[in-house]
Amino acid sequence: MKVERVSYPIMTPSAARGVLEAIFWEPQMCYIVDRIAVVKKGRWFSFRRNEVSAVISMDSAKSWMRGKTPVKFIEAGGGSSDAAQRNMLALADVEYLITAEVRLTKRAKPPGDNLGKYLDEIRKRASRGKCFHRPALGCREFSADFDWMEPDAIQSCKLANWPEEDLGLMLYDVFDPEHREVASDDDPHVRPGAVFFRAAIANAILDCHPDRVADCIVRPRVST
Repeated sequence: MKVERVSYPIMTPSAARGVLEAIFWEPQMCYIVDRIAVVKKGRWFSFRRNEVSAVISMDSAKSWMRGKTPVKFIEAGGGSSDAAQRNMLALADVEYLITAEVRLTKRAKPPGDNLGKYLDEIRKRASRGKCFHRPALGCREFSADFDWMEPDAIQSCKLANWPEEDLGLMLYDVFDPEHREVASDDDPHVRPGAVFFRAAIANAILDCHPDRVADCIVRPRVST
């Protein structure tokens, strides 16, 4: 919400992608989240969260670096002018089972860059608990543990009792999934642009593969 922070009842595909990229990522490949299965729904809890109301522009930072203007700090302490304390309703004690597809981007140069190479690296790192930075569920302060599961174990995993629910409009990703494979050496950047979808739970599973939920994806358009 715009003022008070309220979590979705399940992690978003964007958060799931963030967990996977924290374990392993290279610009020659990308993750397409297939589904998110709920092992534990968790519990709701609320707390007060310190935020800031001010932002630092890129132009201001460049000016400070050149010494043209004095540095202006953001004061985030209690009672300071830039501080903002907001209530947050979040989930704790959750457990999810993320399955995803790995695809090559246009920056990949076969045969050196191939799916087998990246799948082996992902499996090794995840099974050994290695990551480039601590995975988090949405926000960095909500750190998450992770483990690798073989396909055979996934089939026997017991899921939560969540038969069916329409979750309404949910954030799909802060990047359009259609753009993730097209990054190339000529244009290596995937530009941000929030994409939403109409999410629904069926048998404790959130289906979120873009090929299957294409009709549910909403791309906001900004008129000029």
